[in-house]
This record gives sequence, structure tokens and C-alpha cells, in this order.
Amino acid sequence: MSRVSIYDTTLRDGSQGEGVNFSLQDKLLLTKRLDEIGVDYIEGGYPLSNPKDFEYFQAVRGLDLKHAKVCAFGMTRRKNTPAETDTCLKALLDAHTPVVTIVGKTWDFHVTEVLGTTLDENCAMIADSVQYCKAQGREVFYDAEHFFDGYRANPEYALRTLKAAAGAGATAVILCDTNGGTMPERVAEVVAIVTRALPCEVGIHCHNDCELAVANSLAAVRAGATQVQGTMNGIGERCGNVDLISVIANLALKYKYDVLKPGSLTRLTETSRYAYELANMNARNGQPFVGQSAFAHKGGMHTHAVAKDPSTYEHITPEAVGNERRILVSELSGHSTILSKTAKYQMNHDKALTTKILHAVQDLENAGYEFEAAEASFDLLVRKVAKDHKPWQVDKSLTLYKPWFERISYRVNIEARANGTPITEGTVRLKVAGVVEHTASEGDGPVNALDGALRRALVRFYPRLEEMQLVDYKVRVVNPKAGTAAKVRVVIESRDGTDVWGTVGVSENIIEASWLALCDAIEFKLFKDVERDQK
Repeated sequence: MSRVSIYDTTLRDGSQGEGVNFSLQDKLLLTKRLDEIGVDYIEGGYPLSNPKDFEYFQAVRGLDLKHAKVCAFGMTRRKNTPAETDTCLKALLDAHTPVVTIVGKTWDFHVTEVLGTTLDENCAMIADSVQYCKAQGREVFYDAEHFFDGYRANPEYALRTLKAAAGAGATAVILCDTNGGTMPERVAEVVAIVTRALPCEVGIHCHNDCELAVANSLAAVRAGATQVQGTMNGIGERCGNVDLISVIANLALKYKYDVLKPGSLTRLTETSRYAYELANMNARNGQPFVGQSAFAHKGGMHTHAVAKDPSTYEHITPEAVGNERRILVSELSGHSTILSKTAKYQMNHDKALTTKILHAVQDLENAGYEFEAAEASFDLLVRKVAKDHKPWQVDKSLTLYKPWFERISYRVNIEARANGTPITEGTVRLKVAGVVEHTASEGDGPVNALDGALRRALVRFYPRLEEMQLVDYKVRVVNPKAGTAAKVRVVIESRDGTDVWGTVGVSENIIEASWLALCDAIEFKLFKDVERDQK
């Protein structure tokens, strides 16, 4: 297998994406995680641009990195300025990284109109900068900005700038599709020309403005590039950079290139989600390889085939990249989906029961429910349907539905005072084990207040509810044309020490929808604890 080195620029180029802001601690944590999976190069930032990047290069020296080399990024020397007195190059060297990455102009239009200098002086700026950093004991990568645009405009000059960097001692010259507008066949054609013309390694750095960054990066590698630069999850300026997650998976699994450390592919999903968390961004469900929906099956025909052989609708096994297969329950489901979702309860011999469950799902979805993110509510639905299905011989692993408490009433009161924060109080009256409980709780809002009152009423009877916490709350209007009378769907995500589960409630009243989802969350917790204790 040929080795392709992975150069991660999430901490610099990725942080230029809209809404992305890493703290110093975030940057150090991601550096450690990228090193653990075997990323070869980690670009920490531009040490002269801001205090945080400067501090990063001081702090990263204290990390015990096992594999990755940290890179400092900067520009060539300024025009008509000796390299040894240039402040940018001095900052690069003061970062004390083993590798420096220098970006320079390739496009003659940029040289004359942006830099305001001559074509000859630009080549001297490139060569002097590379040579000076090399002489100070650094490995040097040269990023050829706007290379493909420059090559289209003036191929002779574009190649001349690359040769200036290579001749001055650059280990690798990286061809940047900075505007993200080049097509894959053109990338392959030009990379092949460059690799024949240069004595050093060639890399690729693609942006995603045409949704082709991954295709362009793969085309470049197939044409001779040996380094790919990009970011975790493709974050970055405008439409983002190439997504290294997809690049790595495709190179390793489809083309059999050697990337990362052995065994690290199974950590791709975990690493992707970790990067989203540090960036305070929501993960993309449909992200290839690592998204929550990447191996999710919904249509009845699909789930039927997947139950027989997953390769019928999956191009790789989800485990190869650390993901998991999900069978979704919806109105599109068939018997195969229900059988897959209830396999642990051994219902495959009772078609009448699965038909009842399927019809219940379809009826509820017609009323606005969705179970794709609320599998705990689906689990409770199965118990309820099975409880009333007399012919079925109940599997002992399934505890049939029983109400753990009975609602008598609830009330939410919001008191808004002049020039003050509204105060919310939730009050509930429940019957639990024949005892009437009447409790109240203040909260940050009506749902939080109800949640507090509900738990206060139940925890005396079910102490393990103390382990449970609500971690996410989402509201979606089901039928927006109805205006303020529209139904809303509330999805709640809950967690205890071992599991995470989702529940759903639907009503024209957002408080009632929230109550239904909260009750499902609590009942699921109680059922799963009982069944776990029985094992």
C-alpha cells in the first residue's frame, strides 16, 4: 500500500468557518485526539495573527504527542524585505514547530494586483522564505494559493513559482484550489503534470464551493499527490474545506491506501463527533460514513433486504468506521422493519402482532408523531400493543406495559414581574402505588418546572430516577399552515449512567406535548431498569 499523509488544518482554516471559535483548551484537546488516531500533521494556526494562536504554540510543547508533527502557518516574506528581518518568518520560527507551512502567490493576477509587485520578486519571496526556514532546521511545506486558477491563467508562471519553492528545499508543494471551483478531471490532469515537473512531494488542498472537495482530493491522490490537507467534518470558510473524514475513509477503504495508524478507522465516527462538540456545532446526520443517518434504513423494502444481508444496501459495514446500523420506524415501515426493531423480543412468529404494531405506528405518524429519534417511545408502544394482544405468548424478556403512575392533573403558572425575570412554577398531582402525591417545583421555564415537579413526586417511589437527566429538548411545528393552532412535536433526549434515549409527544398544546415526552422518558427508564435487574 502507498502512504498518503494527512495534514489537518481544522485549528486554522477550519476556525475561519462562520460560527466556529475554538478556545485554547479546545485546540489542545483536538490536537491530542488527532495525534491519537495517527494524523500526520496538525496545523496549529498563524502565530502572528492573534494571542490565542501564539499561546497555543507555547502550550502545545507540553503535550506528549506520539505521532503527529505540529505545523506553524504563515506567509512568505514581504516584498523587498530580507527574509532574516521579516516579522512573519520570525514568528514562524519562534513557534518552534518541527514543520512550517508557508503560503505564497501562484496566480500572476494576485501577484500584480494584490501584492503589487513583480513576477520575479514574487518568485524571490517564495524561494528566500523557504530557504531561510530550511536553514533554521525546519521542514518546510509550501502552499501554492490559488494554484489551479493561476495555472489556468498562466501555466508557465504557475509552475515557475512551484519550482522556486522546490528548488529552495521545500519537502512538499501543496496545490490549493482556494476558490473551490475546479473540476475533478482538471485537478487530475494538472496534478499529473506537476508531479512530473517537480522533484519534491506534491499535496492537495481543496475547498468545497462546488461540493467537489472530496472528489478533487481523491482525483489528486490518484494522479500522484501524497499529502491531503483538510479539516475535520469539512468546516471552514464559505462552503468549507475538504472533509478529511470522508477523504480518509475513501482512501483507506476504497483505494486501500495507508493512512492514519493501524486500527484508527474505527475511531472516525468518535473523532468526528468530538470535533463537532469542541466547535459547538450540530453534527450533520447525513454526513457520509460517520453521520447518524449514514447507515439508517427506513423504507420497508430496504429494511427487509438489510435483515437478510446488510450489504444489499450498505457499501461498507458501519463498524469499519465506528458507526452503527439503525433501523428506523416510520409510516414507510413494513413488517421487516418491525421485526428488526423487536428482534430482541422474538416476535417473528406472530405476524398479527407485528401488523398491529405497524398500524399503530402509521396511525400515530399520521397524527404527527415520528419515532426515528424517539426509539424509547416506540419501545413503550410495542409494550402497550403487546399487552392487549391476547394470542401472543409473551417473551419473558419483555415486561408488558403497565402505568407506573397516574396523572390526576398538572398546572403551570408563569408570573412576570415588572423589570424582572418571569418566575415559572409547575404543580402536579399524581397517584403512585395508590398514594396521591401533590408536588410543585420552580424552573427556568414551563418544561423545566414540570420536569422538576414530576420527579419530586416520583423519586420517593423510584429512587433510581435520580440517575436520569434531560439533555436535549427540540420542538417542531407539525402543520404550520394552521398557524398558532398548529400541532407541535416535542422530542426529548434523556440520559442516565449507561444509556441515552429519545421520546416524543405531540399535541396542539406545547406543554401537553412536552408532558407526554417527559412521561415516556421516565417510564422507559423504569422499564429498562427492571429488565436489566432481571438479567
